Amino acid sequence: MNRATGLSYSGNQVRRHDHDRYLTTLFVPAADREAVLALFAFNLEIARVRESVSEPMLGQIRLQWWRDAINEIYAGTERQHPVVQHLAIAIRGHGLTREKLDELVDTREFDLTDGPPATLPELEDYAAGSSGALLELVQEVLGQHGRASPITAARHIGIAWSLVGLIRAFPYHARTKRLFLPAGLLDSAGIDRRQLFERATAPGLSQVVEQLVVAAEKHLTGARALRPEIPTNARAGLLLATLATTYIRAIRRASYEPSELPQNVPGRIAKLVTVSLLRRY
Repeated sequence: MNRATGLSYSGNQVRRHDHDRYLTTLFVPAADREAVLALFAFNLEIARVRESVSEPMLGQIRLQWWRDAINEIYAGTERQHPVVQHLAIAIRGHGLTREKLDELVDTREFDLTDGPPATLPELEDYAAGSSGALLELVQEVLGQHGRASPITAARHIGIAWSLVGLIRAFPYHARTKRLFLPAGLLDSAGIDRRQLFERATAPGLSQVVEQLVVAAEKHLTGARALRPEIPTNARAGLLLATLATTYIRAIRRASYEPSELPQNVPGRIAKLVTVSLLRRY
């Protein structure tokens, strides 16, 4: 426990490196908060594998390390790693589904490749396996095992959050010569990928980004349509929908140009407070 913040190691990692997700945990019931933070910290570990290795094979080895660590947790042991230990407590305390944890790790293998997804549905599959599965596990922490509506809403919101996040991260990805925008959409818009890498923009990019925004909004609409079927206590685990909508508005104000987006959007906490009080997301 960090004396300055009162947070565990996992909590501090999420607060520092995944602040939006951290903000949503402030509205989760206190008894469940550390388990949610453990999941988010685990996600951070596997999401940063690509950035921490010099070649794909080393990334595969790192991901296998996490697969083995999960195997050991379900076998009743755990490695001497703070995130592994916190994840073990979450798994045992909430009976988390093994397959969803495996899905998170397996999906991150795509990060080790250099080519973009071929189509928008392929990108949505990636978003579902990374961000969607993560929010499904959060719903399990909140007691929603096997309940179709909360799990479906979580997957929708996770996909939307991932799409918005990839738009916001586009300038960084372009600088590192990586693309997550679907190749089919780029080709249809006649976009020169070399220009994207050199300038982080190109004629036609805004139209591609707009299509991703439209897709994200469809997922958010689908998730919100399920709200009457979702218990009040579980809605705190879906608050990333509120932040996704906030960022979508910023993307529109920037005319769908990722390089024009501000680093931070003010008023996020106030929006979360308001939506939480209204029992919405």
